[in-house]
Amino acid sequence: MTSSESRPTIHIPGTTSHTIAPRTGRHSREGTLRYLKAGTGAPVVLLHTVRTQAEHFRSLIPLISDQYTVYALDLPGMGYSEIVPGASYDEPAMRASVERLLTELDLHDVTLVGESMGAVLALTTAADLPERVRRVVAVNTYDFPGGIARSSLLARVVVSGVLTPGVGPVVAGVEPKPVVRRILQGGLVDKTALREDYLDELLQVGSRPGYSTVARAVYQSLPSLIAARSRYPEVKAPVHLVYGENDWSRPSDRQANKELLPAADFTQVPGTGHFIALERPDLLADLLNAVA
Repeated sequence: MTSSESRPTIHIPGTTSHTIAPRTGRHSREGTLRYLKAGTGAPVVLLHTVRTQAEHFRSLIPLISDQYTVYALDLPGMGYSEIVPGASYDEPAMRASVERLLTELDLHDVTLVGESMGAVLALTTAADLPERVRRVVAVNTYDFPGGIARSSLLARVVVSGVLTPGVGPVVAGVEPKPVVRRILQGGLVDKTALREDYLDELLQVGSRPGYSTVARAVYQSLPSLIAARSRYPEVKAPVHLVYGENDWSRPSDRQANKELLPAADFTQVPGTGHFIALERPDLLADLLNAVA
């Protein structure tokens, strides 16, 4: 465990927790990365959303671990990966952490599954490492202006406060449970899919020293996620774009990505929002297991 001040409260049956140490002498801003591992078979790497962590996939992992070796990564500074003062949380820096996982563990024939921010990173990592990536499943790519601020008035107010110079760090460090619940439920059609113990886990992570700086930096990185769309045509692996019917993206955003990835499969999931891994993990499992 990379953080002495807190440990995860949720255990996903069949998973074990591991870390990847920084490469000393090469990248001084690298930190220790934490990931969960489960199952046997070809590797699947799961990449989580903004303001969440590997446990975001708690319901998906047991559904696919009979056919895959599953690796669920805590992106830099998030979950229980190390918070490194002064580190960058823009798209290239986060992508580098995904590439560290693949190269340090020497993974090949990888299926990358990302949701939201993780979907962007799955696509750009595939562009960088075509020799290692077999397939990409990109769920609700978070690559359009506004992002989570589109989910509700409350989210717009909070995100605007977090990004405001001067008071932003203070706002980022204040996370009342009812507010976090309502913001995250703005990404769900089925509000009950946000389980109370998972919300408590996210709030525990949010209390880690330095986490408010990470949270603010991640929201500030949205322009780099949008800019990363220019890399999508470089992806050689087969891609499956998955969108919730009620995702924050607009039809024009989805169509733009279909045009950038004309060979990609496309699925729109009725009755779901931004967090399909919470609402319909069974659908993602069926999609993955069908081609295992």
